[in-house]
Amino acid sequence: MKILEANAGALTNYEVVDFLRSKGAANDSTRVLAQVSPSEYKVYDYLVQTAACNQTREHINDFVDKCKIYGLAKAEVLNIINIRPTSIIDIYTIIEEGETRFGDETRFGEVSKELAELVEKTLPPPPTDPESEAGINEGKEETENEEHNVETKGEEQTKEGNDDGKEETVVGELMDTS
Repeated sequence: MKILEANAGALTNYEVVDFLRSKGAANDSTRVLAQVSPSEYKVYDYLVQTAACNQTREHINDFVDKCKIYGLAKAEVLNIINIRPTSIIDIYTIIEEGETRFGDETRFGEVSKELAELVEKTLPPPPTDPESEAGINEGKEETENEEHNVETKGEEQTKEGNDDGKEETVVGELMDTS
């Protein structure tokens, strides 16, 4: 991916995920080889848990083409793509002054319902199991203390109180219950 024009406009979450993947965020499980900063990894980790990880350019273009008939602003379309609202109430919060733009409350309700159905049909839903997406956080957990990260690969951290009333971090093996 090559950036042709810097700051040309707002990006969809899909475009951000696509850019970070092109930098190697999805391929580097150790998180040291790719040209991705720690803050970019945090953005990537968040976005792969959203619908953006399942979207394609075709999904987005299809949605944009179909919602042109409603005369929405670019920011409203961008928000709908990024948030993927599936209820009428969520659509109401994204579209500004809908009652005046679409005539009245009834017509705005119809448009909101149509948009929610269009979102359901054209934009894919978020993943059901975010941990399985691209191996994110596979085998890693962060402790409450940000300075002390523990690689767990099949281990679990729990806090237990000892006889002194102080909490200790205990690392134990997970048991296979299958």
